Amino acid sequence: MAEITLVTGANGFVGAEIVRQLRAQGAAVRLAVRTLTGAADEVAVGDIGAETDWSTALADVDRVIHCAARVHQMDDRAADPLAAFCAVNRDGSTALARQAARAGVKRLIFLSSIKVNGETTKGRGPFTVEDAPNPQDPYGVSKWEAEQALHAIAAETGLEVAIIRPPLVYGPGVRANFARMVSWVARGRPLPFGLCRNQRSLVSVTNLASLAIAANRHPGAVGATLLASDGETVSVRDLLSQIGTAFGRPARLLPLPPALLRLAGSLTGQRAAIDRLCDPLVVDGEPARRLLGWHPPVTMAETLAAMAAAR
Repeated sequence: MAEITLVTGANGFVGAEIVRQLRAQGAAVRLAVRTLTGAADEVAVGDIGAETDWSTALADVDRVIHCAARVHQMDDRAADPLAAFCAVNRDGSTALARQAARAGVKRLIFLSSIKVNGETTKGRGPFTVEDAPNPQDPYGVSKWEAEQALHAIAAETGLEVAIIRPPLVYGPGVRANFARMVSWVARGRPLPFGLCRNQRSLVSVTNLASLAIAANRHPGAVGATLLASDGETVSVRDLLSQIGTAFGRPARLLPLPPALLRLAGSLTGQRAAIDRLCDPLVVDGEPARRLLGWHPPVTMAETLAAMAAAR
């Protein structure tokens, strides 16, 4: 009988791509979603938290790729953001792992975040798996606490756990900040990032899904923390230029100094957003590629072209 992989958050941006790739490979997949959408092999689990009942979703399942999460938000309206993030990302993941272990699941892949490492690599080399965790916001803290809880459950029960920490994920269907950048370029909006030469790592949703599937199968992934990236670094200036090339609309970039952008961000309450655009964040994804014998199947240019074709 074919092994069944449960994908949580299966109708989300990353989860849907993992499901697509698994099905293309002929794998047996079950989709855990909040509410049913009518797709094949779906199981509704409702809101995710400490009390979520995963029994139906986990029945006869061999492996779990856990994508469901309360995602990072620039303008979080929760009264207590840390509690809100931890309720889903830590407590919900812990409940899933414990129930998975009891159900006889072999392996759980947890999609965490590079924000566990920190917010920027300014003044240092790339983030690595050897770095001491340094989460700076409630989202990053919730992911780090979830990682620790999952490793403890693995040690207690024998459940195989692997952690993946991606940076910014982009690709067809992306939303939030990356979608805004695409919209800016597509509308021909002048953008003040012509002097932003900071280097950043990103990961295509295609590559991240491929890495998660590789970790789901490879024996070397057990107990590992894998930093995900496309294997390319790019400045915000060059990223916007590449977006313009892909969309057939050259980016209009104004040469404003980053210091002036930061000052404007401070005056308008947008300093955190400006820092994310102007600061470097480079990820060393080579150990993950070497450990799993895995290589990103698509380039940034190919992903941007796919985004343009899907628009």
